[in-house]
Amino acid sequence: MAAFSTTPIPKKQNYFLSQPHQPFFVFGLLWAIVSMVLFTLSHKGVISLSISENEFHLYSLAFIVFAQFFHGFLFTTFPRFCTAMAIPKEVYIRIVWLYQIAAVLFFVGSLLSEWMVLFSMVAVLFAHAMAIFTLHWVYKIGQSPLKQDPYWVLVAHGIAITTHLFWIIAYGISLIWDFQGWFPILVPILVNFFLVFLTFAVAQRMIPFFSHSQASKPKYFVETIFGALIAKTLFAVFAFTAGEAVVGILLALYLFREFLRWKLHPFQSPAILWVLHLALFWLPIGFLIGSLTQIAEMMYGVSFLFAEIHLLVLGFLTTVLIGFGTRVTLGHSGQPPHADPLAIALFWWTQLLVLVRFALSVDTAFGAAHGWLFDAAAFGWIVLFVVWGGRYGKTLIFGK
Repeated sequence: MAAFSTTPIPKKQNYFLSQPHQPFFVFGLLWAIVSMVLFTLSHKGVISLSISENEFHLYSLAFIVFAQFFHGFLFTTFPRFCTAMAIPKEVYIRIVWLYQIAAVLFFVGSLLSEWMVLFSMVAVLFAHAMAIFTLHWVYKIGQSPLKQDPYWVLVAHGIAITTHLFWIIAYGISLIWDFQGWFPILVPILVNFFLVFLTFAVAQRMIPFFSHSQASKPKYFVETIFGALIAKTLFAVFAFTAGEAVVGILLALYLFREFLRWKLHPFQSPAILWVLHLALFWLPIGFLIGSLTQIAEMMYGVSFLFAEIHLLVLGFLTTVLIGFGTRVTLGHSGQPPHADPLAIALFWWTQLLVLVRFALSVDTAFGAAHGWLFDAAAFGWIVLFVVWGGRYGKTLIFGK
């Protein structure tokens, strides 16, 4: 008679959930596509959203798409920044699923009910708060004596969640009373500190490290950028366009000088690095061109259709996202961080997307109505994430 073993068979681990960046990246890809599809259909008049089109666009990208990419990257690297233990799976997995439930409610509510949107925003806020609490816990237990960069990451998140809370309060009030004017106030705060400064706080640490740059930074480098963004944001909130433009130009020149001093050598670097160098220089370019368009708007009474925001979010943030996302996905699956021809094509496609979106802004300022530029920019965004997901989604879900 054959003997039966009583040793329990070990449960097979789910690779997709084995590291925090994997589910966050995959769902970030999914919602990036869904968000842009719904926004485009609304803009073209095919569907009607239950909330303002601009509110839908910014909220979904900031708090559902980019937030998940941020968490995926930071939950993987933040413990290393702080010399702390890895974030346990049972901690991050709850945040992952809460985000997805909230995201489904948000997108369904955007089609059906403004009150469902409010409920979903509260759920997203809880997920956001849980993520920040987790990062703060890592920061507290970390043994690293140098915590300046993690500190600024937490500061950016703190401003973001405060803005998130005020957004929900203002939106909730607007459902009951005629409460106007809150959205333009929150936009520069959210863009400058959550989307731009948080990305900058991570990029200014990681890109020189990846590039083996030995150049030392000024003692108060990050503090200077933070202070300039405070001034720029205050000018934007109080609609002092000239002051905002001057700060933007000074900030651009300061960043140009510093980035050149780092001697990154992008033309001698592999693609996985030069795309990050290119992303870094989009930051001062975005501030400079954005300031010039603000001056033109002030002088000639035209609109460049949020040119600066899109140069910063597409040129800087999205290029960083694609570069870091590719590197992290490969490196944490045991593969060399090398960009193949398709990845390189996606890097260039991202830059083309930035230029097309800027062309739409210029086209609008000159009073033209070439709707195909909007279609091209939206299509370019969807293609970027569909193709990147097709190339790296299998690795994120199943491994090599």
